[in-house]
Amino acid sequence: MKHEDLTYKIIGCAMEVHKHLGNGFQEVVYQRALSIEMKMQGLAFSREHEMKLQYKGFNIGTRRVDFFVEETIMVEIKAVINLEDVHLAQAMNYVEAYNLEIGLLINFGAKSLQHKRVHNNKSGNQENPINQGSRQ
Repeated sequence: MKHEDLTYKIIGCAMEVHKHLGNGFQEVVYQRALSIEMKMQGLAFSREHEMKLQYKGFNIGTRRVDFFVEETIMVEIKAVINLEDVHLAQAMNYVEAYNLEIGLLINFGAKSLQHKRVHNNKSGNQENPINQGSRQ
């Protein structure tokens, strides 16, 4: 599977955070801890990465993903009791809207860490939006 090593490393970082903090904190606490752990593991990332949304080549706004790792993988984190379909749909929308091949949805709110790899079935149809110019 493409990007398996990188997703495995990110999930490992999340497991380490969950092992030390457990569940019950707000999302921002896990976001801060995960950024520390990913730095310690040598991963390059941006936090609260703002990305443009486009409709037929026109900018229609922006959204922020929790992490954008190694300029390849979007990581969306949650701190809820259990992941629901709406959380998975959000992550799937992000990877499709940003034309990324894969993303991760990680939930720190459950007793055991929950994570899902989210694949983009439409990938490869467009230029990477990170490098795209914008149209007005």
